[in-house]
Amino acid sequence: MKRSTSLSVISISLAALAAIAIAALLVWHQLGTAGASVDTSQNVGFRPAIEIGGPFSLVDHTGAKVTEESFSGKYMLITFGYTFCPDICPTGLTKMSSALNKLGKNASKVQPIFVTVDPARDTAKALSDYVTHFHPSFKGLTGNAEQIDKIAKAYRVLYRKAESGDSTEYLMDHTTFVYLMNPTGKLSMMFRYETDPADMANAIAKEITGKS
Repeated sequence: MKRSTSLSVISISLAALAAIAIAALLVWHQLGTAGASVDTSQNVGFRPAIEIGGPFSLVDHTGAKVTEESFSGKYMLITFGYTFCPDICPTGLTKMSSALNKLGKNASKVQPIFVTVDPARDTAKALSDYVTHFHPSFKGLTGNAEQIDKIAKAYRVLYRKAESGDSTEYLMDHTTFVYLMNPTGKLSMMFRYETDPADMANAIAKEITGKS
């Protein structure tokens, strides 16, 4: 009995340590990337010293196949998350929507994109019901697990399924940056989750107009 109890304690401890290690990795990724950044004049957007972005092939919330070329000529404002997210994602998308509204006529030059990190549950239909709630111009993107993993790696996004005894009711851990890609598909700047929508809109407008 004592041996069984000891093994159980060890198993629980190892599981806890693993969870802590993964959480620490997520935090390190965010802080480490930010630490390698070059801030803009208003310390809002930043560019890390590593390459961000790359080609992708996914399906949008209307069921149409899309690639990075589908948005050529426009700025892409990209973030990652999932529709079952209880708080972080809705708040982040609301901020993006507010920033877009503050852009005025420049908003037509920006394509906001929400990429799911939970393709098992986030079908095109699920994304359609979700993203259009925040802003009519939002594109929700999904795909199979391999396709999502590819774009996540290209954008240095870390994500994982949180441990749960339920195969359908679970949370996802993921990084929360917003990426502004220029019309040629290169990174212009990144925004942290806590960035104020007005500051985000101002930084995007300056990037579009070329005014400092």
